Amino acid sequence: MKDLKKQNQLYTEISRVVSQAKQRVYQNSNKILLQIYWQIGKLIVEDEQQGKAKAIYGKETLKNLSKLLTIEFGKGFDDSNLRNIRQFYLAFQKRDSLRHELSWTHDRILSRPETNTGYTFLMKWN
Repeated sequence: MKDLKKQNQLYTEISRVVSQAKQRVYQNSNKILLQIYWQIGKLIVEDEQQGKAKAIYGKETLKNLSKLLTIEFGKGFDDSNLRNIRQFYLAFQKRDSLRHELSWTHDRILSRPETNTGYTFLMKWN
C-alpha cells in the first residue's frame, strides 16, 4: 500500500511538471506566432502602400503570395488568413501593444475594425 501511495505521488509530481512545461511551450509558441504575423502584416502593408498613406488595391498580390507560401510552408497562408494578418498589423501597428496572453483567434477578432475598440478597452482594463 505504501508503494502504491508513493508511486501515485511520483506520478502526480511528474504530471504537474509536464503540464507546466506544456503550458509554457504554448505561451511561447503563441507569442512567437503573434510576432511572426505582425511582421508579415507589416511587410504586406509596406509592399501594398509603397510609401503612400493608403494602399493601392486590385493587385493579385495576396493570392499569388498565398500560393507561394502554401507551397513552401503548408496551410495557414491562404489569402483570407493573409488578409487577417494584414488587418492585425493595421489594427496594432505599435508592436508593444500586442497582448501575448491572447491567442491568434482573440487577436484576429479584436483586430476587426468593428471590434478594435474592444482591444483598447481590454488594454485599459488590465
